[in-house]
Amino acid sequence: MEVVNTIGRRKSAVARIYVNEGKGNITVNKREFKEYFPTTTLQYIVTQPLNIAEAVEKYDIKVNLDGGGIKGQAEALRLAITRALVKIDPEARKDLKAAGFLTRDPREVERKKPGRPKARKRFQFSKR
Repeated sequence: MEVVNTIGRRKSAVARIYVNEGKGNITVNKREFKEYFPTTTLQYIVTQPLNIAEAVEKYDIKVNLDGGGIKGQAEALRLAITRALVKIDPEARKDLKAAGFLTRDPREVERKKPGRPKARKRFQFSKR
């Protein structure tokens, strides 16, 4: 199997991954993924597509993560892994799509408007 390269995005986080056959090692920015994502919740988010496709110990994944916060990075990585699994095994697409992992979450931070303290918040209104 040749190396499969995919990208995943969430908010301002970008995950670029390289997948090849191996023992199930996930390396994020040259660190073990359990070290990079210390909480079990984030580790669960990252491994969800692998568990659904039953490919937990089939592939080694090398990840370059950039931008955003830790939660956005975890979700960007989940999307990238899902896309790679679909490239490798098109049969897994049905289960991954049913779980909602193939959809890129389009929500972004709304920009701050001039004359306001935040994007939607307004200064206190004074009638007189």
